[in-house]
Amino acid sequence: MNPFVLLAAAILAEVFGSSMLKVSNGFKKLFPSLGVVVGMGLAFYCLSLSLKVIPLGTAYAIWSGAGTALTALIGVVIYKEKLNLKNYLGLVLIIGGVVMMKLSVDGSH
Repeated sequence: MNPFVLLAAAILAEVFGSSMLKVSNGFKKLFPSLGVVVGMGLAFYCLSLSLKVIPLGTAYAIWSGAGTALTALIGVVIYKEKLNLKNYLGLVLIIGGVVMMKLSVDGSH
């Protein structure tokens, strides 16, 4: 399977797991807690498979950066959290960094 598809799956699974942390109520609610465990487990599994091809630093930077940005957006859209100008600037910088890391891998082949 394409390593970037695996990396995208890892990102989505991590975002799901992180989002479930909010509703797990400190792991007191069963199904959201299971969502955290399954989401994070799948995230690390897919990430580990993507590392067969993608360099560690690049994969981790893309995974963590995209996961952070998407999780922040989930917070805004689903949980109605507020962002200020510094938050938006930080997200733009994260997304820019993720794009640069992806481009550096594409350019090296």
